[in-house]
Formats: sequence, structure tokens, C-alpha cells
Amino acid sequence: METAILGGGCFWCLEAVYLGLRGVTKVKSGYAGGHVANPTYEQVCGKKTGHTEVVRVEFDPAVLSYADLLRVFFTIHDPTTPNRQGNDVGPQYRSAIYTTNDTQPETARAVMAEITESNIWGAKLVTELEPLDIFWPAEPEHDDYFNRNPGSGYCRAVVAPKVAKFRKTFADRVK
Repeated sequence: METAILGGGCFWCLEAVYLGLRGVTKVKSGYAGGHVANPTYEQVCGKKTGHTEVVRVEFDPAVLSYADLLRVFFTIHDPTTPNRQGNDVGPQYRSAIYTTNDTQPETARAVMAEITESNIWGAKLVTELEPLDIFWPAEPEHDDYFNRNPGSGYCRAVVAPKVAKFRKTFADRVK
């Protein structure tokens, strides 16, 4: 098994997509990249902890490569908007890849070059790439949020379209 730590806006969106991706065995929302130990959701939303909302994705590299996991990542969020995903604004929503082993940085740079060359976003990537210092798990109420709250306004307006885009674009990889 391998682990990826990714930040691309609200962690509920990323979690919902990755839970449906073949090869992924577990997804946990959390926080990374900040300077406060064991932050709370409220602290991170206060924009003073330096953390990114992230997901920890555990996956089987025999089924899903890290590169393909990142290709999904770059499809389901806008990696060209600093500290923002749609109406979600703040440093906690930045695009970030926190690497967990020695081979991930090279793979991430290669996929980022591929995305840049394809010009699918029409703007420069602002995705941060750095080694993971520590992952802090989010509170349990964030676990499986989309599946537990499909009727909420945020889930209908923001999460559901990202899940639909993933299912359409990567239909051959949906569980």
C-alpha cells in the first residue's frame, strides 16, 4: 500500500471522489502544512494555522499508480487559483501535494509538467509540492461527509458536480 496526501479545496470534495476510485482502500480528511499541533476545523477555517485541508489517500499501487491518482486530482479541482476553489476562499483551500516517500516528488513534477503542457486549465499551476511534515486527522464528523449529507446545499452545489465530473471523466476507474 502507498499513501498520498492531497489538498485541493474542501476535503469533502476530494474524499467523495477518492472513495469511488478503484485501487483506493481508505480516505481520511485532515490537515497538513501548518504550524499548530492537532488543529481543529474551526482553527483551520480561521486562516491562522497555516494548514491546508487535505485527504490522506491509501491506495494499492498494483491497481492504481500514483501518477494516475494525481491525474484525477488535477481534474477534480482548479490548480491555478491560489488559496481558492470556487467560493471557498482562504489558505486552507490551496492546491497542494504533500509527498510521503522519495519517489513521489519526481512523479508529481512529471504529472504537473504533463498538465501544464496540455494547457487544460489555460493558466499556470499554483500547486505547492513539499514533503509531508505531519498529517493531523480531521474530526470524525468530516468522515464520509458527502455520503452522509447528500442533500445539504454545499454537497448538492459543490461536491456532487465534482463527483459527477470524476465519474464521467474516469468511468473506467470507478469502483
